[in-house]
Amino acid sequence: MGRTLQNTMINLGLQNACDEAVYQLGLDMEELEEIEEDAGLGNGGLGRLAACFLDSMATLGLAAYGYGIRYEYGIFNQKIRDGWQVEEADDWLRHGNPWEKARPEYMLPVHFYGRVEHSASGAKWIDTQVVLALPYDTPVPGYMNNTVNTMRLWSARAPNDFNLRDFNVGDYIQAVLDRNLAENISRVLYPNDNFFEGKELRLKQEYFVVAATLQDIIRRFKASKFGSTDSVRTVFDSFPDQVAIQLNDTHPAMAIPELMRIFVDIEKLPWDKAWDITKRTFAYTNHTVLPEALERWPVDLVEKLLPRHLQIIYEINQRHLDHIASLFPNDVDRLRRMSLIEEGGTKRINMAHLCIVGSHAVNGVAKIHSEIVKTQVFEDFAALEPEKFQNKTNGITPRRWLLLCNPGLAELIAEKIGEDYVRDLSQLTKLHEFVDDDLFIREVAKVKQENKVKFALYLEKEYKVKINPSSMFDVHVKRIHEYKRQLMNCLHIITMYNRIRRDPAKLFVPRTVIIGGKAAPGYHMAKMIIKLINAVAQVVNNDPMVGSKLKVIFLENYRVSLAEKVIPATDLSEQISTAGTEASGTGNMKFMLNGALTIGTMDGANVEMAEEAGEENLFIFGMRVEDVTELDRKGYNAQLYYDRLPELKQAVDQIKSGFFSPKDPNLFNDVVNMLFHHDRFKVFADYEAYVKCQEKVSELYLNSKAWTKKVIRNIAAAGKFSSDRTIKEYARDIWHVEPSDLKIPPPNEPRDAGQDKTPNGTTA
Repeated sequence: MGRTLQNTMINLGLQNACDEAVYQLGLDMEELEEIEEDAGLGNGGLGRLAACFLDSMATLGLAAYGYGIRYEYGIFNQKIRDGWQVEEADDWLRHGNPWEKARPEYMLPVHFYGRVEHSASGAKWIDTQVVLALPYDTPVPGYMNNTVNTMRLWSARAPNDFNLRDFNVGDYIQAVLDRNLAENISRVLYPNDNFFEGKELRLKQEYFVVAATLQDIIRRFKASKFGSTDSVRTVFDSFPDQVAIQLNDTHPAMAIPELMRIFVDIEKLPWDKAWDITKRTFAYTNHTVLPEALERWPVDLVEKLLPRHLQIIYEINQRHLDHIASLFPNDVDRLRRMSLIEEGGTKRINMAHLCIVGSHAVNGVAKIHSEIVKTQVFEDFAALEPEKFQNKTNGITPRRWLLLCNPGLAELIAEKIGEDYVRDLSQLTKLHEFVDDDLFIREVAKVKQENKVKFALYLEKEYKVKINPSSMFDVHVKRIHEYKRQLMNCLHIITMYNRIRRDPAKLFVPRTVIIGGKAAPGYHMAKMIIKLINAVAQVVNNDPMVGSKLKVIFLENYRVSLAEKVIPATDLSEQISTAGTEASGTGNMKFMLNGALTIGTMDGANVEMAEEAGEENLFIFGMRVEDVTELDRKGYNAQLYYDRLPELKQAVDQIKSGFFSPKDPNLFNDVVNMLFHHDRFKVFADYEAYVKCQEKVSELYLNSKAWTKKVIRNIAAAGKFSSDRTIKEYARDIWHVEPSDLKIPPPNEPRDAGQDKTPNGTTA
């Protein structure tokens, strides 16, 4: 979520008033804003997407809730020591959190372990351990519409009789100390991005958020006029018409068997009725196609922790496979491929399969990704129910990612096309009229220059490095992962360095290359990549032959509040994943909206950005998905590229020989060995096209006017990538709710009775 103060002032239309009031107290608002900690309750794009979605849902007047875990420690703080990443705990609640309100009156029990007893009256889950879920509510204000939604985060609390109700050994002190075991559930965020680690505590976290949330939703449903009771029992027929639950990846997949358990075991609905309601309630968004990221929980672990849920999953699978077998008799391989249970070695539950079978809609997050989901990853399921599969291209909130972080540009745009674009970003197309307006071109360039100077001052203050604000700011910020190919950027840096040294008199377009992002603490290769970038920076930045022509900076502790500083100052945005690996990307959209040009592959949302702006207004290079597939078929041989490309050979040899690590010449052996022998992401195959494309970038940068025209065309084409548009599509195609443009009257004005609810009283 990042910081909340400035976003709240903007959405409430109070920023100028607050600035002025604080100024009159002799304080500086920007200094005050810098004191607030980021709420870093997620890893990368997935968690930030949820935050943008909450902003858009409130702005569109949808009755929507965001549910999650109130981690005591969020994503770790990254320190760079001697070029290595070191993790520190993110004690973000140390000074309290003024934006949250604890709601003990809505505390709910969550059960773990135990056993299942079957009787004539049905299944009973008994002898469980109970953990309490305490909700904390954070307000989510819409933009200038007097709507405030809720983000509800659950914190784990031990019940007061924890470890004391049992035939007690009398060790009261130890029993109280053991309360920590229960409360550890919400202690810390698992710091893996695009990687599955099958740990028991993580499964506990996933079930904890799901079980608390579903009880909360059902309590709210029963309290509403829709949860009509005939004598005793609630009638749940209208449940899917009143409730839509969107599963943000498979992490909350246990919600499917949990809702079935509530309906069948507790509410005593017949299975078929319960299953129909469940399917119509859930929809699933897939966020990655990397096999190592897909959640596959061991059956033994689920059986120990959630025995009833395993039985329900088995029953879902049995009925699912019976259906497949009736359609494709004797096709045992299809049954194996489509089963929710993977046999062989340890039996595992494929959570993506569970989500597809248990949902009425499945979507990818960019056109190319949704195509890959349909034709490759889940092709058997898509063949069965093609109508279930959709695309919903990701977006970003223009409130945080333009108004808040780039007020200069936001104001310049408003002068030309009015202020309405903030709620309807498609209006940015009106800027096309000004693409040849010399004054506007100069003003856009001036705003960018001011942002660069401001960021250069920040870097000087924080990093003690002097950088040239007229150099091209070439920025690559995102989680560190092999598929995102920070290594390819690194090879380009080394190539530029070698060119400068080979011919110091030759014209060179000065660059400041900024790379930032966190590596998962257990991801050895990602940590080596960070060390390599820092080792290269050490050599490049201290070579007198290079001077101010080339500077390399590794941005420490990349996070939302730092993104808000670097993105408005960027000239060139690096989006260079291997085609077919980045589901969408959202950083790409933030850079586009803030006046950077993109160098990128035809991957994720880059494809649609090129479609919107015209491919000639982005720097597109490298293999397409078809080329990657073809190369896989032939077999990728890295050695071929190394032998054929002298500049690549030179760069790799320097890494290999210890040119960048003289004290330990073998330091980067693992990296070099990976690049030659098991590089799944084919860095060498795109190197030549990348370097040539970068030459075109430098050439254009010399012509400030031509560069800025492309910038304006990009900004004018960025409208599609508002999360408002994304959420309208979810609302229309999946949740079946109507967004309302109605501005609710402020609390100091009387309300009309007719404005008490959204058009059909529906909750998303």
